[in-house]
Amino acid sequence: MTPDTRPRDPLPIVWDPDSRVGDMLKGKRGLVVGVANADSIAYGCAVKLRAFGAELAMTYLNERAEKHVRPLAEQLQAQIVAPLDVQQPGQIEALFERIATEWGRLDFLIHSIAFAPREDLHGRVVDCSAEGFAQAMHVSCWSFLRMAKLAEPLMTQGGVLAAMSYYGADKVVGNYNVMGPVKAALEASVRYMADELGEKGIRVFAVSPGPLRTRAASGIAQFDELVQMAQERAPQHRLVDIAEVGRVVSFLVGGASSGMTGDTIYVDAGLHNVA
Repeated sequence: MTPDTRPRDPLPIVWDPDSRVGDMLKGKRGLVVGVANADSIAYGCAVKLRAFGAELAMTYLNERAEKHVRPLAEQLQAQIVAPLDVQQPGQIEALFERIATEWGRLDFLIHSIAFAPREDLHGRVVDCSAEGFAQAMHVSCWSFLRMAKLAEPLMTQGGVLAAMSYYGADKVVGNYNVMGPVKAALEASVRYMADELGEKGIRVFAVSPGPLRTRAASGIAQFDELVQMAQERAPQHRLVDIAEVGRVVSFLVGGASSGMTGDTIYVDAGLHNVA
C-alpha cells in the first residue's frame, strides 16, 4: 500500500488575522493549556480555534518556557497569557481568578498536559513508584478535574471541556507503560464529568490523537518504532498533524457538536480501528 501523500492543511507558524477561515467561534472565549512550542498539540488547537474566531487565554509552564510560548501567544492575539504549573499550589486558582476578573466567563477549556517521572515512565507498570504514579495522575488527570471545577461557574451559558488522551488508554501500547492507566483514568473522568455537568450545558470530551512528534512524546522509549508502527497499520498509512487535531477540537467547541458529550474522539488516521 502506497502511503497517503496528499497535501493537507498546512499549519501556519505565524497566525495571520487575514487568514481567518470562518467565524463559527466568533465571540467565544477559551483557555488553552499545554503549549510548549510550535510543535505542541495545544498550539495546533490554539491556531485553529483562533482561525475560527475564538478569543484565547494561553499558559506557559515557567519562566524558561515563557520565551517560547509568549511569542506564539502574541501571534494569536491571546488576551490572557499566564504561568501555570499545576504542581504549584494556588497557580490553577490564580489563573481562573484572573479569567473571572478580566473576562467574567469561559466558553471552553483545552487541557493538553501530561507528565510522569522518567524512571517510572520507562519501567513496568507493576514497578511504578507510589510517588511517580501519584505525580502522573496529578498532572495528567486530576488537574483537568480541578480546572473543570473552577471553569464550571464561569460557563453560565454552557461550554466545552476537552483533554488530550491516547490510544494506550484503551489498548496496551509498547513502552507507553504507566501513562496507559493514567490516560484510562482521564477518559473515565471525562465520562463522569459529562454526566455531572450535562444539565448545565457543559459538554466534556477526550480527544485521542495518533502519535505525534512533540516534546512530550520524546520521553517515551523507542518512540520512533511507535511512529513507524502507526504509519504502517493506520488505514491512511500516515500520521496526523496538529492542525488536524485543532480542526476537530474546533468542531467540538462549536455548536455543530451540540448533541455530543462524554466521548473519546480519535484523530489517528483510523489506527484505533485496526486489530
